Amino acid sequence: MSDTNFNNEHLNKKTIGILGGMGPLATEDLFHKIIVLTEAKNDNEHIHVLIDNYTAIPDRTSYILGYGEDPTKYMVEAAVKLELMGADVIIMPCNTAHYFYDEIVKYLRIPFINMIEEVAKKIKKDKPDARKIGLLATEGTCKSGIYDKILKKYGIEIVKPNDVDQDKISDLIYGIKAGRTEYNLDDINSILSYFEFQNIDTVILGCTELPVAFQMMNIKGNFIDPTKILAQSAIEMVGRKARD
Repeated sequence: MSDTNFNNEHLNKKTIGILGGMGPLATEDLFHKIIVLTEAKNDNEHIHVLIDNYTAIPDRTSYILGYGEDPTKYMVEAAVKLELMGADVIIMPCNTAHYFYDEIVKYLRIPFINMIEEVAKKIKKDKPDARKIGLLATEGTCKSGIYDKILKKYGIEIVKPNDVDQDKISDLIYGIKAGRTEYNLDDINSILSYFEFQNIDTVILGCTELPVAFQMMNIKGNFIDPTKILAQSAIEMVGRKARD
């Protein structure tokens, strides 16, 4: 292969930018999923990925609940930097951060995939008769209604835990962020039983730490992993084939 052909082939490959750091473990999990879900036979066939693990971004839930710093400018900064570095598409492995999606996208000239929209489309495709879906997420995600708003367009109602169970989920999420590896499974099982009582057989793991936690604790069930859906969407957006 000539140098010219090599350079042209290299230039034709598109780059994914990950607006990360919310949190680092979720960022790593998304990157890992992009790697394992990309159809590739060797290193050179994998996708060029730029990662901004911007851990200085203030807590999204704190701001949504009214007592934290606005993280918007930090996320805009990271997104614009990724674009300037050559990203062709941006993805963000934080459900709660999608509360700020409309503000961030204003500053971009490249596509910014909305993870929650991708989840809604996936549910509608795989479960066209679904009318109710459970949601486990941060308090910020639940109270902001970002999943409710988007899934309502697809005729799907979101069902969330009560306040006591939400506290248990929040404890799990922030425990995973802090490096905790053990948790009381009875609490999780009681929440999942609540969904079963509501005749809900599918639950969205709507915080990017939750798929990590559920895999770590080997919790079985009919769960939707938004991070996996986002990885597959990003792979296809840059013209590659995603494994299922």
